[in-house]
Amino acid sequence: MTADVFIRIIADGAVIPVVLIAAWALLFKVPKGQRFAAYSRILMAGLTAYMIAKFAGTVYQPTDMRPFEVMGVDPGASYLDNPGFPSDHVLFVTAITLAVWFETRLRKTTVVLVVLSALVAIGRVLALVHSPLDVLGGVLFALIGALWYGSRYIEERKDGKGGGGQSKRRRPVAI
Repeated sequence: MTADVFIRIIADGAVIPVVLIAAWALLFKVPKGQRFAAYSRILMAGLTAYMIAKFAGTVYQPTDMRPFEVMGVDPGASYLDNPGFPSDHVLFVTAITLAVWFETRLRKTTVVLVVLSALVAIGRVLALVHSPLDVLGGVLFALIGALWYGSRYIEERKDGKGGGGQSKRRRPVAI
């Protein structure tokens, strides 16, 4: 196996096991009574991360060209025809990894997903379709999205366990 094939596998192919492992964890390890709420949080965290990333990419682009274009070589992995900040691949796998952690707390599974996500990030840089700043941007925006909803979820769980078993959560008021 040549280095180019290996780089393409980790840059693009490692996304597939991330999705499959996460699907297993989120479908079978989230308790049935909590799935709707969990999937809603995951959807909102992902959409928030994606929206912030796209807004940031519109406002700020460190360069107009991707590394392979600057170097005058062929890309080593798939890419969209845009400047590249932030990396959508890395945003996607990081958001999925964080969703598994926040909703299942499966440590070993999350470690595997973190390693695979890191491989995707490294592969994207080695394939010259992203700069290190692009992949760090993808991680940062996924963290922002996941922490926005994840921290709210953690606070709700703490509130629900305190006060002698009585929930301190506020109920919505009908207008």
